[in-house]
Amino acid sequence: MRSLRGPWRPLLAAGLTTALALGLTACDGDTPAGGPRPAAGGKETGDHGGAGAEDLAGRLEEYGIDADRWKEGAWKDWSRDDWLREAGDFVNPVIKGLWKPGRMRDAEDPGRTVTTKDTAAGRGGSDPAPRAVPAEREKTPYHDHAAPVGKVFFDAPAGPMVCSATVVKDPRNPGRSNLVWTAGHCVHAGKEGGWYRNIAFVPSYNDLGKDAAGLAAAAPHESAPYGIWWADWAATSNEWIGQGAGSGGGGAPYDYAVLHVRPESGARSLEETVGNALEVDFRAPGTERLGTLGAWGYPAGPPYDGLLMHRCADRPGRLSPAPGQPSMYRIGCTMTGGSSGGGWFRRDGGKTLLVSNTSIGPADNTWLAGPQLGRQAERLLDMMSRQYGGS
Repeated sequence: MRSLRGPWRPLLAAGLTTALALGLTACDGDTPAGGPRPAAGGKETGDHGGAGAEDLAGRLEEYGIDADRWKEGAWKDWSRDDWLREAGDFVNPVIKGLWKPGRMRDAEDPGRTVTTKDTAAGRGGSDPAPRAVPAEREKTPYHDHAAPVGKVFFDAPAGPMVCSATVVKDPRNPGRSNLVWTAGHCVHAGKEGGWYRNIAFVPSYNDLGKDAAGLAAAAPHESAPYGIWWADWAATSNEWIGQGAGSGGGGAPYDYAVLHVRPESGARSLEETVGNALEVDFRAPGTERLGTLGAWGYPAGPPYDGLLMHRCADRPGRLSPAPGQPSMYRIGCTMTGGSSGGGWFRRDGGKTLLVSNTSIGPADNTWLAGPQLGRQAERLLDMMSRQYGGS
């Protein structure tokens, strides 16, 4: 079974972990802007106002980060001492202009896989494996035909990587959400490392569905029609940080994360800019109560190249990736790495709801599995809304 990301990995979630991303531009010494850092477990730590320049500089120094050296390439140092990993250690300085169209096109899927024997099939928690459902290309322009899906770009030791993600509603800021739902393994390397760097979200990436040659000749706004949105806060779980790995199914039932993002330029919220955001359904209905689920994403592993949005639709079954952990939803789908983090949707009373996200799949690319989003996932989103939604 593989962790489908552009690193595809499972996430775990007993305690919620949050982290602050400090804003920093690469433009002639612009003043960085930031906010308060939460403690592990999603606990609040005092004032929620913005930080002054001196305060922010002190926080950067706290991590041994020199702002100028970081934007000039010091972020490429992945030594253990410099790879921040604890819950409150996330820093994601904005390096304006880093994610150029060519760099986004070159971001890869590292192709991490595991075998199906790592799942708990036959242990009483899994239904028979589904038939493979061929992924279909989404109609263009994506913003007219698909949910508010996009790509997450980030840097890992192996180079620039990709995931998929969805704009979701902020319960405390209706109509003005800056929250994005993705997989936990798209933001943190788990027990193998720390927080990934230069995390950014591009809604409706390559909106017109151009191929590599067409995209290479396209204007920048055709790669990023709604701009580039940098994560200034991220939330995942203590379990993923402590136990997550690039193979096996352990922790996959908790493989989800929330980003709070800000535009690289401009002041409008993400939801206002994109024109849509989806509600997350935390009722975790059993598979017998669900109809067809649709999964969306940007698969980047062969035979796909990560440039085009795809979708699969299937009735879900159950998958138990490890003993003692909750079962997951599983559908037939041939999407590959790079699609992880992408939303799974269902229709309910005329509304489209996000009910899961792509987490893991087998090496032969015949199915996908995603977590059932319950009370803990709801607490994670609520915490992000409460602490950062209005910023």
